[in-house]
Amino acid sequence: MRYLLAAVLYTALAATANADMSDLEALRAGDMRKLQIHSAARPAPDTVFLHADGSELRLSDYRGKVVVLNFWATWCAPCRREIPLLRQLRTDRGAQGVEVVGVAVDFREDVVKYANDIGLDYPLLIGEEDGLAAADSFGINPVFPFTVFADAERRIVAVKIGELHADEAAFILDHVQKINAGTMPVETARTLIRDELRRLEAARPAAANG
Repeated sequence: MRYLLAAVLYTALAATANADMSDLEALRAGDMRKLQIHSAARPAPDTVFLHADGSELRLSDYRGKVVVLNFWATWCAPCRREIPLLRQLRTDRGAQGVEVVGVAVDFREDVVKYANDIGLDYPLLIGEEDGLAAADSFGINPVFPFTVFADAERRIVAVKIGELHADEAAFILDHVQKINAGTMPVETARTLIRDELRRLEAARPAAANG
């Protein structure tokens, strides 16, 4: 099983390293089509995860919270770059009911060592081969990292494929809060978030080059 997981993770690593913008756009479009099965009344899949301490946890355990579910791996450079932002989100938005949960799709011993080395302080779940099944249950192709944003009713509001940036996270979470407050329908928020993520993504290379 370990060799099988290694092969799958290698494939995911190759996809992450080699995907160009058109590939990612196609993946995103495909993933968003799959997410249409999650209607405004239907919750995200209540997948069972293993906590780093070995205990079981379900997404439903966070009912009433805004969950930022970040799928990552220790070998993924963009995943590692996201960690300070995820920590900051949890600090800045914890009072708003936001919880950041990391789902490491990687070998347990590697994850535990890395988490201890950097002092990772938000909830950490370890999937190994089950993590790949969990990713599939969300309708996501295994390109890391990706981050699922769910509202207080466990409805998937947005999925960011690739490295999450502060401006993207802020826009998504602001709109999730509007959903929770009852001032914006889920589908309206999803559309606004989709369009804004595309705009920010298109503007980022120009900003970097300028």
